[in-house]
Amino acid sequence: MNDASRLLVLPLLLACSGAWAATYTNPVIGEIGPADPDVILHNGTYYLYCTGDNVSYRVYTSPDLVTWTKKGRVFKPGEKNVWAPDLYRDPGDGRFYLYYTVQKRIGVAVADGPEGPFEDRAKLAEDAIDAHLFRDDDGRLYLYYVQFPGFRITAQRMRTPVEKEGEPVEILHPTEPWEKKSGHVTEGPFMLKRQDVYYLLYSGTGADSPNYGVGYATSKSPMGPFAKHPGNPIVSRGGNVFGPGHGCVVTDAAGKLWHVYHQQRDEGRGWNRFLCLDPLWFDAVGVLHGKATRGTPQPAPAVVGGGGAR
Repeated sequence: MNDASRLLVLPLLLACSGAWAATYTNPVIGEIGPADPDVILHNGTYYLYCTGDNVSYRVYTSPDLVTWTKKGRVFKPGEKNVWAPDLYRDPGDGRFYLYYTVQKRIGVAVADGPEGPFEDRAKLAEDAIDAHLFRDDDGRLYLYYVQFPGFRITAQRMRTPVEKEGEPVEILHPTEPWEKKSGHVTEGPFMLKRQDVYYLLYSGTGADSPNYGVGYATSKSPMGPFAKHPGNPIVSRGGNVFGPGHGCVVTDAAGKLWHVYHQQRDEGRGWNRFLCLDPLWFDAVGVLHGKATRGTPQPAPAVVGGGGAR
């Protein structure tokens, strides 16, 4: 074997051994339009749902968070302005619950599998968008969403995935300069829990703006009160990155946190968005950090049986 052949074979051997340091480059889904992604992992496959054609939801699948396959439509509410899906699989009944927004109304649809078809089950909130269901360690369920007027992030206890319990509580609203730069907005809630601290990620200012960004607030209770992180936003515009925001958090095979979110194509106002992937991480004192990249190779998520995504 000559030296040139060895150079070709060595990367293949490293990849097969799991030592290959694979990379990804944003955007991971480059078509213009998809936004507000939510991702779940089920039986070794990642399923991604997002805002898309304004009348329905599609699903994308991936083995590694990097290589995505566009699949079919999973739910069509029957009206326009269909946005910001959130998926939850209940460990009790094994069913999949799709929390959807249509015409500024939140509902929930149910299916037996992640690719649907989903059937409408209940209406949960009026004058509201951006639902997210969180299951706590004790099994209790909480629905977070944005209530109008005022882009107020609200928490609602849930008796079951389709039934509310008690009254909703406002937990965040726009107060900080970065949340008001291009419109007074707090939206896109997503909950993490670490060492008995609740970390509520959210996006701020107008979603059609390059100034859109991501911050978080913390609490000792899923219903609050929440205190906004003084270092917000933790993900924001910079360099060739514009308007990063409204995503979800998933883990790879090594337990590392990954932020799946959207960016704007350029610094003009509009809805020219595509989907991206970047890490989130906690430092030694529990501060959450993030970043946004575009166009430059980055170390890829870990996958079962190997190092990075392949």
